[in-house]
Amino acid sequence: MTTFRTRLALLGPVAALAAATLAPVQLAGAQPAAAADRQWVALGDSYTAGVIPAAGDTFEVPRDGCERTDRSYPQVIDRELGGLFELTNVSCGAATIENITFRAQEPIGRHLPPFSEDPDYPFPPVPPQSAAVHEGTDVITVGVGGNTLGFADILLKCLELGQGGGGVGTPCKDDLAGAIPGRLNKVSGDYDEMLEVLHERAPHAKILAVGYPTVIPKDTSKCRYNDLEQFASITQGDLDWLRTDVLEPLNQVIEKSAGALDAARFVNLYASSHNHSVCDSGKWVEGIISPPAQMSLVHPNALGHRNAADHIEAAMLDAIGVN
Repeated sequence: MTTFRTRLALLGPVAALAAATLAPVQLAGAQPAAAADRQWVALGDSYTAGVIPAAGDTFEVPRDGCERTDRSYPQVIDRELGGLFELTNVSCGAATIENITFRAQEPIGRHLPPFSEDPDYPFPPVPPQSAAVHEGTDVITVGVGGNTLGFADILLKCLELGQGGGGVGTPCKDDLAGAIPGRLNKVSGDYDEMLEVLHERAPHAKILAVGYPTVIPKDTSKCRYNDLEQFASITQGDLDWLRTDVLEPLNQVIEKSAGALDAARFVNLYASSHNHSVCDSGKWVEGIISPPAQMSLVHPNALGHRNAADHIEAAMLDAIGVN
């Protein structure tokens, strides 16, 4: 994949010409640089917003409870491509697909009883994220689906059912497997509707449907039972099931929906993150907690967002014909 520095080098003559053109104005101290003329709207859930301390600091003042962080991939890309795109980032932790398409959301911030209490909770509702998209939008990035699937609830149930079992068996699979196909069908229907709405609101925009990274390794023997910095009490058998029957199919549903719309493209983060799961030494996704005893509940850290930024950035440049 072409790196940002390589692309910058390729754009060097253009950048030099622009700098030469702007230099007299800047020396005169009269005018700031022109704003970017391409509009980019970032939509999504906590895997887009950042949310956890390992993905940076929240920067919204006053806080709206969506917990966007400064090392999340929209903000990383904005720092690197801000001259090409003007970013509107309305991603929000805990967002479902419906919260993007048509339903207002009541953000939870970091209020996750019994794990944590947020002193600013409750937060006022935020509008459906699609409201930020308009006819002049050029690129839309959207990373969502996990909360519609109910992955956080599944994860917590697996933690509960795996306690005290010594790490053997598949108690979570045994309890929940029958409901997964229906949940995936719900994701598929909601995702198709969302893409249609986004395309209607911005008929000329390229929609980049961002998949989820590798969370669970193919070799789950890497995962230590009762290690809170990994998956705590979830058994190895249930981790295998979560990977093959829940998370990988979720990405497949998103890819299929994106493939059905000419204006959309799937951005695959799964393959590039294979060796950087929660259970790998060079992890790009934190476990239940991350040092020093911070609740992370299986979310990408800054390295994971850096990888996402690389792939999404390349897709954005391709969308406007720069790559």
